[in-house]
Amino acid sequence: MAEGNGDWLRVRGIGRERFAAYLADYLGTIGYTVERSESAEGGESRITGHLQKMNPAVPPAAASLEFRFYPTSGGAAVVWEAPVEVPAPERARMDRLVREISSHLERAIATESHATAKVVRPALPHLPWANAPTGGAA
Repeated sequence: MAEGNGDWLRVRGIGRERFAAYLADYLGTIGYTVERSESAEGGESRITGHLQKMNPAVPPAAASLEFRFYPTSGGAAVVWEAPVEVPAPERARMDRLVREISSHLERAIATESHATAKVVRPALPHLPWANAPTGGAA
């Protein structure tokens, strides 16, 4: 399961449950209702968020989000599972939302762990829509 080829972000120094809690808390602050589930068998955590409060920073394609967390050696990783497609006109807003989420996670985890835990971006972070054609110049 921990192939690493589908990871969006990784963290060192904290476990998957805590990593998932940071993301769930942040999504709640930007207008999502969050459902969280744990799988004891596979050692996975899943988060699903549905936008409930209007937020101009969130593109329509991000009305529902899904993430899967799994443990890694010394930490955890998160896979962005949905949405898998983002229309070309919404890509800039979606990219900004992704940057805001990852920046918030980096700051929150570093601050609350007194810099003992750290968010690490994989060499090739995977977002499902990243390799799809945008219809414009790259």
